[in-house]
Amino acid sequence: MTDSEILATVMPSTPRRYAGLAMLALLGGLLVYIALATPPASLAWRFILLALGGLVLWMAELMRRATLHGVVLTRDELRTTNGRVLVRVEDMTGVVRGSFSLKPSNGFSVLTKISQEKAWAPGIWWRFGKRVGVGGVTAASQAKYMSEILAAMLAEKENNHQ
Repeated sequence: MTDSEILATVMPSTPRRYAGLAMLALLGGLLVYIALATPPASLAWRFILLALGGLVLWMAELMRRATLHGVVLTRDELRTTNGRVLVRVEDMTGVVRGSFSLKPSNGFSVLTKISQEKAWAPGIWWRFGKRVGVGGVTAASQAKYMSEILAAMLAEKENNHQ
């Protein structure tokens, strides 16, 4: 973790966070309820409903934990507020912000030079292959500001190398 100045921060939007958590908890609870209160005739289907309900409730807990933190941008790196480095600025090649591009809701994705280790914080960020996505239950205005700062930093870096 570096002590560089924080240029931009993306934090979870409280209403979006609670709405997402409520939907996951409701879906998981409903699946478990159906499996127990009105069980299907087949024992296999009951097990499948219980397993899916448990999986969705587990995902809700993962999202609850992940959305306690945000993402910050410094001159050196993009990292979480608890210090986990998502990608270094020197490894970035571009920022994707288009409406129909592969990116999280209310967010953006960063293209990298090399494949990154796969990781995911539900509702906040993901990292897969040569992409890092930031967004989800975040405030769209904060993500837009961060992506514009990143795009300017990458353009400046490109101009300095020419």
